[in-house]
Amino acid sequence: MAVRPICEPVELPPGKTLIAERVIVGPDAQDLGRFMHFHDVAELVLFRRVSGMFIANGRRHSLRDGAIIFVPSMHHHDFELVPGAMEWVLVQIDPYVVESLNLQRSRLSRPFCALPDERARARIDILADWLLDAAQDESGSIERIVELLIISAADAERRDDAEPDGGIDNVERLLPALELLRASPADPISLNAAATSCSLSPAYFSRRFRQIFGMTFSDYARTYRLRLAARRLVSTRSPISEIGYGVGFSSPAHFALRFRERFGMTPREYRNSARSREGTG
Repeated sequence: MAVRPICEPVELPPGKTLIAERVIVGPDAQDLGRFMHFHDVAELVLFRRVSGMFIANGRRHSLRDGAIIFVPSMHHHDFELVPGAMEWVLVQIDPYVVESLNLQRSRLSRPFCALPDERARARIDILADWLLDAAQDESGSIERIVELLIISAADAERRDDAEPDGGIDNVERLLPALELLRASPADPISLNAAATSCSLSPAYFSRRFRQIFGMTFSDYARTYRLRLAARRLVSTRSPISEIGYGVGFSSPAHFALRFRERFGMTPREYRNSARSREGTG
């Protein structure tokens, strides 16, 4: 049986480190079904009304009103939601924001599902409303609010009712190849090198990578490098040509061509757009 691709790209707006939005599903909505996916951003979901399951790292966690889930960057996860009225706040965050938090790294290194007590949930609901307002107004306090939300979620009582899930093998066996790319984005990584890092044959690695990520390793590497370049364009003042070389492109022209294909604008236009949004252009 064919495996659906699970790569769900999330494009943060230029100059922005997160997206926050309220999601409301009506009582007559169709069954959403399972959707096995992952993305570069970290994800925090604050459920207000929900019934169903959250699946991550081969484990199933039951969801009910007030549940919170956190998924780090690059960890695949599923939702199996019971049809009916639902509401949640979805926050998708640049992983570098998460990594910068003064928390033990292990606390945010794996997906988790939590159910805060009533008092904690009331505080979290207030923070969520503030975050939605700050995101709409592009407030400078937005990162501080999301930091408080993540810390509150991490401090909440962990759920211990997880059960094994018999779905597709998760992405973790392929993570060594992704770590190679992350550690040295400017260096070319051959298919053989990527497969060897995962202790797999090139043919098997290539087949599993396409099944799980929905693209070839070389396509994934190019996409990753372009996303990293976009982040550097808005977070540094490095010359555009230096950024292109720094993520592995052989020339500024090749970098500009691939960047336009991906983002619909040149690297310079992307950087100027970000500065204009920040009022520093």
